[in-house]
Amino acid sequence: MSTSSFTLRYFNAAGLSETIRLLLTASKVEWTEEHPEWPQEKPNQPFGRLPVLIQKSADSETDLVLSESVTIERYLARTYGFLPADPRKAALQEQIRDRFTDVILAFFIQRSASDEKKEELFTKFEELLSKQVEVSSQVLRDNGSNGHFFGDKLTYVDIAAYAFFKYLIVSSKDLSETVSGLAKSSLTPELHKLIAVVEADPLLEAQVAKSDTLVSELSA
Repeated sequence: MSTSSFTLRYFNAAGLSETIRLLLTASKVEWTEEHPEWPQEKPNQPFGRLPVLIQKSADSETDLVLSESVTIERYLARTYGFLPADPRKAALQEQIRDRFTDVILAFFIQRSASDEKKEELFTKFEELLSKQVEVSSQVLRDNGSNGHFFGDKLTYVDIAAYAFFKYLIVSSKDLSETVSGLAKSSLTPELHKLIAVVEADPLLEAQVAKSDTLVSELSA
């Protein structure tokens, strides 16, 4: 059992931190969450951005402060065994995770584009999402369609994939019902299985129970 405790600073939203929350929960560490007043607290963050993760030692002294969501994710995943020590095996997970970031960025770029560019950029977003679904589904099939990308236990990329699809299908609905519907309709049987397996994992129960489940959204 870890003697470290953690504080996650972020907005009261899924956003860039849901994978971090799930990793903290799965790691069985003590952690709390702060929602800084924004932008008042912006100058007090390491890079003027959120999320920020603060790690404290057993004597409550600040041991580490990290910014940037994917950096935080990988630190936790490596520290608590959700990424393999073998760099080649870890890289296979990380390349899939990084593609999720590409798709999310494309989503936000097309949303903020001028009217004359929106259609072109939405097509690019669709293409990126379609390719990510295609590749992810193939990796899941190659692993026996058991609900995990690699092996038979919960890994970093399993958690990141679950958070990615939950964001696009559930959290983004208020921003774009079109995107939410597109992501929902794009899911393959392999991805449905992944979502169900990850959501049912006892390691994640405490965090999953805090909001409506993705499985229930998909069956609605």
